[in-house]
Amino acid sequence: VSTQSTGCFESLTKYTLTHYIALMDSAQRRAQKITRHLLQSAASPVAQQNTSSVHLGRVIVVGGGLAGLSAAHTVLERGGRVLLLDKNPFLGGNSTKATSGINGALTTTQIQLGIPDSPMSFERDTALSATKGQSEKIHPLGKVLVWESAPAVEWLMNKFDLDLSQVSRLGGHSQPRTHRGKERFPGMTITMALMEKLEKFAEQIPDEVQILLKARVTKLLLDNQGSVIGVSYTDKDGKVTEVHGPVVIATGGYAADFADDGLLKQYRPQWLHLPTTNGEHCTGDGIKMLRSIGGGMVDLEAVQVHPTGLVHPDDPDAKVKWLAAEALRGVGGLILDKEGQRFCNDLGTRDYVTGRMWDHNKPPYRLVLNSGASSNIEWHCKHYEGRGLMKKYNSGEQLARDMGIPPAQLEKSFKEYNAIAKSGKDPWGKKYFDNAPFEMKDSFYVAVICPVLHYTMGGISIDVDGGCLKENGARIPGVFGAGEVNGGVHGLNRLGGSSLLDCVVFGRVAGASAAKYLLSEALKAPAPSPAAVGGQLPFNSSIRMDPRTKSVTFNFSWEDNSVPVTTSVPLPTPSTPSSPTTAPAPPPASSGASKPDRNKEWPMDEIAKHNKKDDCWVVVNGQVLDTTKFLPDHPGGAKAILLYAGKDATEEFNMLHEPKVVEKYAPDIIIGKLKK
Repeated sequence: VSTQSTGCFESLTKYTLTHYIALMDSAQRRAQKITRHLLQSAASPVAQQNTSSVHLGRVIVVGGGLAGLSAAHTVLERGGRVLLLDKNPFLGGNSTKATSGINGALTTTQIQLGIPDSPMSFERDTALSATKGQSEKIHPLGKVLVWESAPAVEWLMNKFDLDLSQVSRLGGHSQPRTHRGKERFPGMTITMALMEKLEKFAEQIPDEVQILLKARVTKLLLDNQGSVIGVSYTDKDGKVTEVHGPVVIATGGYAADFADDGLLKQYRPQWLHLPTTNGEHCTGDGIKMLRSIGGGMVDLEAVQVHPTGLVHPDDPDAKVKWLAAEALRGVGGLILDKEGQRFCNDLGTRDYVTGRMWDHNKPPYRLVLNSGASSNIEWHCKHYEGRGLMKKYNSGEQLARDMGIPPAQLEKSFKEYNAIAKSGKDPWGKKYFDNAPFEMKDSFYVAVICPVLHYTMGGISIDVDGGCLKENGARIPGVFGAGEVNGGVHGLNRLGGSSLLDCVVFGRVAGASAAKYLLSEALKAPAPSPAAVGGQLPFNSSIRMDPRTKSVTFNFSWEDNSVPVTTSVPLPTPSTPSSPTTAPAPPPASSGASKPDRNKEWPMDEIAKHNKKDDCWVVVNGQVLDTTKFLPDHPGGAKAILLYAGKDATEEFNMLHEPKVVEKYAPDIIIGKLKK
């Protein structure tokens, strides 16, 4: 065996074997296959010129929301390696804001609760929403979404030990199928679970998983056949770097792309004045990159306006608003106009309810939950109340006074609704009347609401395997789409609860397809004739891994009974690569600044003085945090922190986060303790 071939064995070990050992159940089979291929191709000039040997080392996932995280985990499950790039300081994206849950039809949770749902029923609801009531026939991508919904929910529960035991019926659904846990927003809990596990992998097996933050991907790289072979990104220091591998685009939508040359102005200029629930990072980056290389686009004018953006009384004109979870309507909440009257089916689809609000034109509109409804979704109500977005009233009379209408007028509206609920016949078409009746003597949680830009159904064109398509419908090799960046999944209107589902389903689909592409391309290099390696093919090979000596032994014997060859190579010790970085780094301390004394005690009256954007302190779990420099990096936006500037935010913080979050992601903002 030539020195060149032996070098291939050593290169194979250093390059791939540590990864395969982490997946022992498939290591032997895969290593044998790749070893055989390397030996055959070692002497082949054609193989040495094949660009795939350069660029197909790992899958590159662009975007660290739930879609990107689902894709990354799936690539690892399928035996691939992953580099995840995100332009933000932290992973999570918009997925952490999702408030209602994830849809699933025929899940174990539904079966245990006796909910008679089925994929066929979910298909019908999805089709009717996608076509705005024009057809019950499901489209191909919608079929993937629906039939992979239960496996997606089971994957989350089993793989990441998530609680998805609560199920609600949202607008446009014929059955309760939107799953969430007992506490916290489901988008936060689901996304954090996948994020923390991937970060753990990045620490434990850095040769397999790398995470690079504040890395803005600007370009897709192509070979001379038009296949995508990687990306170019700019890091936080302005350095431009190219990395190679098949790409999963999971960059989200464009519902915050308000620029003069942005997608909103191009496709929905009449809605530029509306507020949005999206973070400022949602600017359609992946769509623009794929379009620049001839990628096909679908339904870019299909932008969803959600009817229940929450209006804060102190900042009613804020451009970015919190979303009232659709589950608030699902448990029986009513939408009332300024006169206290119903004017629509409260459980209608989002486009329908928004349209009725605009046509009816009697704002301000209020979302009203009685004690029965609010008790079903108490965590949400208390969280919104803590943020000043919802208000609790002890009686209907108190609510009427705040609305500026006679109590008798509100009571009349309640009585009309109660009669409708009892008969089951609503002139607006509502079929489900959870937590009726509404009584004036009851207590209520109430929010002022308005339409907001929320989701973009349009995006890049993909096939049912997540592969990105050209304008003519042909596949673009080497690039896949996951999550909101894709178009055509939801048609012209998305059902509530299908956003997180889309992320998980097509994250898994794209991840699996990218992993398959990675391996198939690695094995594509043309094999030489037997004469190219001395007429010694075919051969037999075996690999023995010895944990005791930390070595791997390769045994090769030719089928013509020539002398067998054995080579033993020590296993490399995994080490953290110098580039890219593998964990979300906290914001660095100012140059020359002394490290704060964490044990210093601060009285509350002193903390209260630091209550402005340029001087913002908050208290969380007894720790005093100087969040001034952290505000631009906060995943939930600066306003979420500024609401508690100079105050104790412990209760609201713990509703969303685990206490360890500050220490893990932003330890430098801890400046002391609250003086008791």
